[in-house]
Amino acid sequence: MVNNAGLGGAAELVEMTDAQWDKVIDVTLNGTFRCTRAALRRMRAAGGGVIVNNASVIGWRAQRGQAHYAAAKAGVMALTRCAALEAADHGVRINAVAPSLAMHPYLVKVTTPELLAELTAKEAFGRYAEPWEVANVIVFLAGDYSSYMTGETVSVSSQHA
Repeated sequence: MVNNAGLGGAAELVEMTDAQWDKVIDVTLNGTFRCTRAALRRMRAAGGGVIVNNASVIGWRAQRGQAHYAAAKAGVMALTRCAALEAADHGVRINAVAPSLAMHPYLVKVTTPELLAELTAKEAFGRYAEPWEVANVIVFLAGDYSSYMTGETVSVSSQHA
């Protein structure tokens, strides 16, 4: 199972409303929790499985206007680690990916061209990740080549600034 739902937005902390905070936390963190719980119930009964959660490098790094998103993605990373320990006895592995800048249509809608240019400039290759580049890491984590990994968050990033 891949938990890929997430919601962002931009707001400085002092201007952020409770509704903005709650919506991002609910979709991004609570949604991952609810889907993980549902999948674990089935996978435990089936004797095994794999869950891959979508986190973000923002869960490790700071970015202005992203307190709610950063908190949610850091929470996804912590949830991944804790759930992995509980699931291991049942043959279930749980890991996460943490992309930096991966281009998709929604990001273009909600991000200014100036911010996209600024974020792209931070990438070592001078470009954003293509969705397939993140998907390849998800496939690795879901497959047998990562059979000993659980509770890990793998950075899919060339961002070092």
